[in-house]
Amino acid sequence: MDVMRTAKDLSNHLFLDGKMTSAKGSTFYDVMNPATEEVFGQIAEATDTEIEEAIEVANRARKEWFALSALERAERLHEVAIAFRAASHPVGEMMTREMGKAFKESSDEVIWGATVTDYYAEIGRHEGGKVFGPAVAGQLHYTVKEPMGVVVCVMPFNYPVALLMWEAAAALAAGNAVIVKPSELTSLTTLMLMECFSSLPAGLIQVVTGGAKVGAKLVASNRTHMVAFTGSVPAGKAIASACAEQFKPALIEASGNDAFIVMPSAPIDIAARGAVFAAFVNCGQVCTSAERIYVHEDIYDQFMERFIFHTKALRVGNGLGATDVGPMASKRELDRFTALVNRAVEAGATVACGGKRPDGMEKGWFFEPTILTDVTSDMEIVNGESFGPVAPVVKISSLDEAIALANKSAFGLGFNIYTLSLPEAIKASNEVEVGIVWVNAPLLDNDAGAFGGRKLSGLGKELGTEGLDTFQHTKLVMIDPEASDQDFWWFPYKSAECFPEISSR
Repeated sequence: MDVMRTAKDLSNHLFLDGKMTSAKGSTFYDVMNPATEEVFGQIAEATDTEIEEAIEVANRARKEWFALSALERAERLHEVAIAFRAASHPVGEMMTREMGKAFKESSDEVIWGATVTDYYAEIGRHEGGKVFGPAVAGQLHYTVKEPMGVVVCVMPFNYPVALLMWEAAAALAAGNAVIVKPSELTSLTTLMLMECFSSLPAGLIQVVTGGAKVGAKLVASNRTHMVAFTGSVPAGKAIASACAEQFKPALIEASGNDAFIVMPSAPIDIAARGAVFAAFVNCGQVCTSAERIYVHEDIYDQFMERFIFHTKALRVGNGLGATDVGPMASKRELDRFTALVNRAVEAGATVACGGKRPDGMEKGWFFEPTILTDVTSDMEIVNGESFGPVAPVVKISSLDEAIALANKSAFGLGFNIYTLSLPEAIKASNEVEVGIVWVNAPLLDNDAGAFGGRKLSGLGKELGTEGLDTFQHTKLVMIDPEASDQDFWWFPYKSAECFPEISSR
């Protein structure tokens, strides 16, 4: 794959029925490299006709797909994973050009898409239901797992491949068809990725590009059967509300506001490096970023010295260079984030490092990795999702105080703690109200472990067996092979079983 040729070839296209198709609409959006501000492609706003075509094709393809044996579906999904691995370099380059992250992070992400596809290829055929002891002798009682139908995946820009495959691999393994509405900021990456799905029936996975109206049309259709969404709380609420009109199942992965606690027993330099990674990977544009750092007063000064040291060492620049932290994904995101940091400083926070555009960088949507001190627990910067390269630090006096502050948030996605005290680790794991806990190992994922949060962080689970169940119906079947009478509870009711005054007459 030649990235620049592909960007031109993919511009203003949709992926329908197994083919790149020129868009028929008249509304287009420029694709800009966030490191250079150069336009290098365009995406189209799908028309209502194109959306309906995608839905029609998906409903045809899903029946063909589910008619295959579970083994054949698994083999074809493994071929998809092989194709992902072969495409990690060009797709990773496209991702970096489109949304800015360091190339290592982009190419790694494509490999993560491969590993989760391999995982679901296998567990998708591991269990199709259960046989259990019947309630009536001689009968057969069991459950079967069946696909939802057509799954709509409404995707964010920050992990356009990994998050797509957390959902799409599970949905496909369960026997569904998938229609993807990618972020406007990573549509070319998503279209480019479709070449990797050639082993699947045409139309089983499709891409329609555009803005919120395209996603809303897919969500509202009575011929789509489930929605998987990753994005903001307001958009998640809107999708959940629209799905509720039809009782349509919805997986909602919304925002995070993750706490990161450092206790006195922690190895200081390792904890500082872990905090740097947790706060600034992907320029802080991660739902599980460390958004608020709580450091015990006994080791606060030592930790801050190492935290600032390692943060200042980060290389900021074009993700296709020798870079650790790339630009933010769009000017809109940079403007929003800059205003958030400025408001924090106006409210009394002190910039320990960073806090501005890097010196000498006139082009691109860059912002220095920033550490804020003198932060209080009531500040906006601590209580919302900053979704950018900032780490507000709060001094705490005890683990109980840190846990109380961690639980104060309206969000409940993930939580980090650095401690070598086993009782502290267990106490925090038990008491912090989140869906994911990392002890001394920030932001790791495991394809086999369920991912999802509580509170305003969303509904439902991705990954693991729970992630497969998310995309399946469970059907209960009870069979009497002899079609015998059921007099133990059929009409007429025996007199002895009626109300005593009646049965005594």
